[in-house]
Amino acid sequence: MADEKTVQSLKMNLFSEIGAKVFAILDGASVPSLIPNLATFEPEYICLYRGELEPDMAEVAPYLVILERESDFTKWLLSNGWGEHWGIFGVTQADLPTLRKHFRKFLMVYDESGKSLYFRYYDPRVLRVYLPTCNAGELKTVFGPVLSYLVEDEEVKVGRKFVFVGNGLVEDRVVVG
Repeated sequence: MADEKTVQSLKMNLFSEIGAKVFAILDGASVPSLIPNLATFEPEYICLYRGELEPDMAEVAPYLVILERESDFTKWLLSNGWGEHWGIFGVTQADLPTLRKHFRKFLMVYDESGKSLYFRYYDPRVLRVYLPTCNAGELKTVFGPVLSYLVEDEEVKVGRKFVFVGNGLVEDRVVVG
């Protein structure tokens, strides 16, 4: 559980771009009671999976959520989820439907034999390792409408901010606590 200083620091880092939107992609399999909390707090959100899901699948699906700086949902998420690998954060100018379309492209990947696999890029432990391995074309694709990503580091009081600049990735360590 993140303390108030960490929550305020996270907010400062996430909501620093004037006029931009802040989002999170949350892993239902990692976030206890995600669906009830979405229903209670009512942020703007959408499931990244298509169609009507069976309850068991809906519970573990990834959800794209627009965060508001002072909302109760954002406070709950940052207070309880930071350091628990609940998901990734980002900043964008895009709307929810545009973001959903962008992020749906990465849900499935294929191995050398053509077998489809779920790509859990919305796990911060995956994204922070994956992004530095990407070439310029891959980075352009993964960033799309995203201005920056913020993910937790192995150290709870540290985040990693990723920005695609020119043809390269800029990675900054951000102390959040």
